[in-house]
Amino acid sequence: MITIHLRYEIDADKLDDFRAYGQEWIRLVNKLGGTHHGYFLPSEGDSDEAFALFTFDSLAAYEQYRTAASTDPECIAAFEFATRTQCIRRYERRFLSPVFE
Repeated sequence: MITIHLRYEIDADKLDDFRAYGQEWIRLVNKLGGTHHGYFLPSEGDSDEAFALFTFDSLAAYEQYRTAASTDPECIAAFEFATRTQCIRRYERRFLSPVFE
């Protein structure tokens, strides 16, 4: 199992756009075989930092998701939305191995 942790630097003035982007990706990750654990938006503290977590059964399954997402019309539209609204300034991706009980 592998969990992907995304750290976003967002435009705090475009939080509603980023929220819409995140809601769409939760659905898309789940549609393409992952388990999305949610987006975490600023509440207190830094107003330009957000996070997301989602899990796949393996790194190979994640790579299949990435391949599928690159040609899926809904995924392409979500990427285009982020580009058009410029709600994301940059992001970092980390791969983690979860530990449960």
